[in-house]
Amino acid sequence: MVVSNFHLKVQQFDQLCYFELSWGQGQQIGVKLAYPDALNFKYQEWQRIYLGFYNTGLRGRVAEIGSFTAPPVDWHARLVEAEAQFLYEFHHWLRSAELYEIRSTIAKEINNDIFLICDSLDLDRLPWEVWEIGTEFALDSTKFRVVRTPLNRRSLIANIKPNHAPRKAKILAILGDESNLNFNAEKQAIRSLRSVADVTFVGLRSHESITELKTKIVQAISADSGWDILFFAGHSNETNLTGGELGIAPNTALLLSEIKPALTIAKERGLQVAIFNSCKGLSIANTLIDWGISEVAVMREPIHNRVAEEFFLRFVQTLAQYKDVHESLLTATKYIKLEKNFTYPSAYLIPSLFRHPGAKSFCIQRPGIELKPTRLEAITLLLILTISLSLPLQKGILQRRILVQAIYRQLTNQVESVTYAPILLVQIDETSIRKANISNPKPMNRQYLAKLVDKLVANNARVIGIDYLLDRPQEQADPILAASIQNAISAPQPTWFVLAATHNLKGEWLQALPEITSLNWSLQGDIKVLPWYMRLFSVDDWQTQPWHFSNLLTLSYELQKIPNSPQPQLDSQTDFLQQINAFLKDGNKSHQTILSSQRSHLQPITVFSYWLNQMWMHPIIDFSIPPQQVYRSLPAWELLENPAMIPNLQQQIVMIAPGGYNEAGISKDGEDNFHRDLPLAVKYWRNQESSQNKNRVITGGETHAFMAHHLLTRRLVVPIPDFWITAMAILVGKSLSILPIKRQKSIWKWLFIPTIITGVYGLVSLQVYISLAILLPGILPSTMVWLYFILPYFERNKNA
Repeated sequence: MVVSNFHLKVQQFDQLCYFELSWGQGQQIGVKLAYPDALNFKYQEWQRIYLGFYNTGLRGRVAEIGSFTAPPVDWHARLVEAEAQFLYEFHHWLRSAELYEIRSTIAKEINNDIFLICDSLDLDRLPWEVWEIGTEFALDSTKFRVVRTPLNRRSLIANIKPNHAPRKAKILAILGDESNLNFNAEKQAIRSLRSVADVTFVGLRSHESITELKTKIVQAISADSGWDILFFAGHSNETNLTGGELGIAPNTALLLSEIKPALTIAKERGLQVAIFNSCKGLSIANTLIDWGISEVAVMREPIHNRVAEEFFLRFVQTLAQYKDVHESLLTATKYIKLEKNFTYPSAYLIPSLFRHPGAKSFCIQRPGIELKPTRLEAITLLLILTISLSLPLQKGILQRRILVQAIYRQLTNQVESVTYAPILLVQIDETSIRKANISNPKPMNRQYLAKLVDKLVANNARVIGIDYLLDRPQEQADPILAASIQNAISAPQPTWFVLAATHNLKGEWLQALPEITSLNWSLQGDIKVLPWYMRLFSVDDWQTQPWHFSNLLTLSYELQKIPNSPQPQLDSQTDFLQQINAFLKDGNKSHQTILSSQRSHLQPITVFSYWLNQMWMHPIIDFSIPPQQVYRSLPAWELLENPAMIPNLQQQIVMIAPGGYNEAGISKDGEDNFHRDLPLAVKYWRNQESSQNKNRVITGGETHAFMAHHLLTRRLVVPIPDFWITAMAILVGKSLSILPIKRQKSIWKWLFIPTIITGVYGLVSLQVYISLAILLPGILPSTMVWLYFILPYFERNKNA
């Protein structure tokens, strides 16, 4: 269980303290512990010596610690010794056995704030922030942040609504009585925030009356514009009834109760933080939190002017780095302790943060991004987005991206080794045609196809696809091929056949002759291919026919392995595809087939993009995989002459397809040979296999094999549209344009930023492609990041 925060209440009853820890859903621990007199004595001794060391330049009025003349004293050594004795006594008390359960409970939940409530100023004055809670549990005590909150919290904190567009923080800085002090360092520190905050100063001016000054301060606090942070520098002190007093001019104090109405208005207008870089602010902090201010930072003891300057400078520097107020205070305190302890001993014990338990620590928001493009950016944006929406240009970019993906796959050794490819591609090539004495391979001789079918069936082929359109009669050969197919189907373990079909230029459906096959015991699929893109199942699986050739091959291969699935039967009187439909719908959806894959179906966003002439989220053919992993290519003549060399084909899909001869095609010669669309990645793999490989085409059968492989292995790579990622890259580029590093004169000093961003993005996108089958576009988004990063630089130089 994750604990939100701890609440620790410490109450003192004479010499007894009651510790009450609450957290979670009403859990609570209560412990009584004696308050040691030694602790009180050591605190008073430390305080006396502390005031003796910092005896001038304090931001508060301190009672005289003695008027007699004393010999010179090494106050530094005495203060270091007093601090050590005081903290020893304090830690010894807090390590009491009675508090063990409280300490161990807190230690179980690191990185949680501990809201401390003390019922008296005496307890409040102790440095609870240095409580070493995690030490005895071998934990880093800095992981436990002590934040104070008063016993009384009667007012609600401001309801701050988040800004949809980040804005600068608004800071009101009140500079009080500067007698014996110097606020120049603080003024400079606050002014350094002007890149992330709007700052307004208020203070005494020459010839200004006290009444006018008080009126000005009250009006500034309650200004209509509102404030996020109220800062005060000067003299301050605790009071019993009025909440505290602020020295605003020589011999003039402004009581906190006098400005309560103005502070209430300021809170309603967004005031969240009050920072008092002044002395003795415990009553001030308790009062302001009680009035509903979310966060108050104060000094519990008198603080020296130089310490206040050093502390505040480091505090502001951290705040400007978009750290919250609590983290900024801890960083500044740590700096004083580690870097300035020899100069300012014990000063790190003084700062404290009070916060309402219902508030988060305030953090300056990062400045918003100016989304409105400049003229040059608009021209660039239009050009890049036009390219991202141009389908021909997208395909050109896709070609090169898949080539890079193939090279990356090989360089990172992410090429899987396979015992045998899932597809056997029997290719009728020029050699096969010559050896078979086929004078005209268009249309392909059916008797030759029958011989191939017989050999494949003899080698236990269970799924055979014929990538030849059998729509024209060959009177003598058709019965021979029909007999081979029917013999294979009538065997004890029938062979599934998927035959080619397609539309002609008139839109008419061309399919195998009924004299050769029947739709009651075979399947026919569309052999049309989309270069680079998968053919998908329709959204309504069974209504849109026909299905694609490779899809039916995959479904056939998976179904023939499922017990009790419909098998092709010659005496069937029902359309075979409808039999499959009935089987899958009749309580057999639990069988995982390719139809269960969401990516194998057309998605609405993809269908919508077709209207825009786009291919959004349409899975691509992954040519970055080596072809030999996808299919084994076997010349038809070798199958016929050396059948004993062919392994058992029961675990493979077999395709009979053209092998690149010139006449291959339907409407024209060579139509099945895609030489212009040869993927560069396929060419790369062929050259890796043999530098003498002169094959410059990819056939329709090879493309079908890739698609069937992706469906079988469920590897459907979904490309994220260039248009989408390019639009996101604009935001990245605009974000980078606001970095301060861009203001340097030398361009070489900041070029590493877009280099790292685009370089890391490129490597991540390459790995995401392999690991998650998602293609993140690289060239256009990276170009956009660079352009939007660089263009403001040139525009500034132009306007300089």
